[in-house]
Amino acid sequence: MTTATGQIRADPVRGARLSRLAVAMTPQRAADVISPEARRLMEKRYEVSWADEPLTADVVARLAAGSDVLLTSWGTPRLDRAIWAGGGGPRVVAHAAGTVKKLIDREVLDQGVAVFSAARRIAWSVGEYCLAAMLTLARRLPLFDTAIRAGGWKQSGFRGGELTGRRVGVLGASSTARALITLLRPFRCDVVVYDPYLDQEAAAALGVRTATLEEALGCPFVSVHVPDLPDTRGLVSARLIERIPDHAVVVNSARGPAVDQAALLEHVLAGRLFAALDVFDPEPPRLGESVLSCPNLLLTPHIAGDTVDGHLALAGYVLADVADWLDKGVRGPSFVDPASWPIAA
Repeated sequence: MTTATGQIRADPVRGARLSRLAVAMTPQRAADVISPEARRLMEKRYEVSWADEPLTADVVARLAAGSDVLLTSWGTPRLDRAIWAGGGGPRVVAHAAGTVKKLIDREVLDQGVAVFSAARRIAWSVGEYCLAAMLTLARRLPLFDTAIRAGGWKQSGFRGGELTGRRVGVLGASSTARALITLLRPFRCDVVVYDPYLDQEAAAALGVRTATLEEALGCPFVSVHVPDLPDTRGLVSARLIERIPDHAVVVNSARGPAVDQAALLEHVLAGRLFAALDVFDPEPPRLGESVLSCPNLLLTPHIAGDTVDGHLALAGYVLADVADWLDKGVRGPSFVDPASWPIAA
C-alpha cells in the first residue's frame, strides 16, 4: 500500500511465511530503523534472529549462513563474498539504509542474490530538506534572524523572495532529485535538469526539461543531486560558479566533492550567492570564523536524509519489496538493479 507521496508503504511485510530472517545490526540501530509495526510483522512472517553486540564480521557471517533474508543497515560490517561460497548464503539482502556499494560486492548480485536498498525512502527526506532550504534562503530568514538577534526589527536593506513560479536547475536525476521535483510541483516551478543519462522522454514523464550544465546553473535556484563518481567530482567548478546569477540559492545535499567548495564560499561571503550545504569536502569540514558567522549560508552536518520518521520507515520499506519479490517475483522501487551499479550513488 502506498501513501499520497508514493514513498511509504503502510503494510511492510506480507505474504507466505518464510523460514529465516537475520537482523545484522546492533539493537540500537534496529530500534532506529525498524518501527514497532514492522517488527511485529517480521516476527509474524519470519523466524527472526537478532544480532547482539559487538557486531563483528564473524557474527554477521554466522547470521547470514543460517538465513534466507539478511536485514542490514548502517554499521553492518561489509559482507564477505565468502558468505555465498559454494552456493550458500542468503538469497536476499535487504539494506535498511542508503547505498549498498560499501556493503556488498557487485559480483554477489551477479550470482543471483537479490539486493534491496532503502535509498529511495531516504531520498524523500532529502527532498524535504532541499525544499526547506530553498524556502528558508529565498525568504532570507537567516538574515532576518541575525538582524533581530542583534536588536533590529524591520529591515530596509533586503527583502525575501518566493519560490513559486521560479526556474530551478537540478543537477542529476537521482532519486533525491525526483523527490524534490515531486515536492516542487505545487510551486509551479520551471524545473530544468542536467543529467547525461536523462533523455527528453524520461524528462517529460517527470514534468521537467533537460538542460546543459551551464543552463541548469543559470537558474535562480540550483540543487545538486549527483553521486560521487570520478565524472562528478569538481562538476560545479569555480568558472561555472562565477556564472550562477546574482542572489541565486544553491543547495548541495549530494556530495561535497561535486562542488568547488572554496569558490562557492567565496561568492557566498561576498554576498552574491546564498547557499545551503549539508555535505562538505572534507567531512567534517574545517571552516573559518567568517564562514561560520555568514548569515546567508545555511550549514548542516550531513543530515538531509536523517529524520525520526524516515529512519523508522526504512526496514518496512525494503521488506515490503522483499515480500513482493519472494511471493510474486516483482521488482519494487528498492530493488538494486545490477545494470545500474556503475552510475548509482
